[in-house]
Amino acid sequence: MRYAIYFTPLQDEPLARIAANWLGRDPFGAATRPVEAVGELLAAEVAFHTASARRYGFHATLKAPFRLASNETEASLRAALDDFAEATPVVTVPRLVVSQIDSFFALVPEAPLPGLNRFADDVVRGFDRFRAPLTDAEIERRSPDSLKPDEFRNLCQWGYPYVFETFRFHMTLSGRVSSQESPRLRLAIDSLFADVLQRPVPVDALTLFVETEPGAPFMVLSHHALGRRPARRTA
Repeated sequence: MRYAIYFTPLQDEPLARIAANWLGRDPFGAATRPVEAVGELLAAEVAFHTASARRYGFHATLKAPFRLASNETEASLRAALDDFAEATPVVTVPRLVVSQIDSFFALVPEAPLPGLNRFADDVVRGFDRFRAPLTDAEIERRSPDSLKPDEFRNLCQWGYPYVFETFRFHMTLSGRVSSQESPRLRLAIDSLFADVLQRPVPVDALTLFVETEPGAPFMVLSHHALGRRPARRTA
């Protein structure tokens, strides 16, 4: 079993609904759904390009998937999330835009947001005690030979290459896309998300996801609103 600390909008928010329809899965407990054709893309093409992102659900990574440390429990992790969330203010992204990172499509902030990066840094540091050290096999699965020195250092120290100076807030929408296919996919994504991306996106919660067994889809386990202590939503 692995846990992950992500940001994702609540299930009934427009951005979450559109993303779930695009990816073909809602991580808030709903079953996989058939994807639909978008623009010039056939449903089968959408399903192919979203296959790798579908298993994780729509999210932005804050603390990458980890096995729980032997001296911690799911209950202690949830309690720490409640405490962290209560003491942490909301960070608002004025506008997300469609971008391509290493040939996969994602939603990213239109401009740098130092406050958002500091928030992500705090999550990485604040919850590292809950992470069991990576095994040699887990490190190998990250293709360490392909990582830059600072990325490899982050992987060994924090369990994930892309933290702190290498962090980039993004919400993944596809797997890797060839240069030939990119224009068609970009048009489809732009048409689907155009209206909802005109609105600011408040990063207003930490959401605990769980992978119950290797290769299983990541599902929402609990949602922890920032800046106050509400009744916790549990999937």
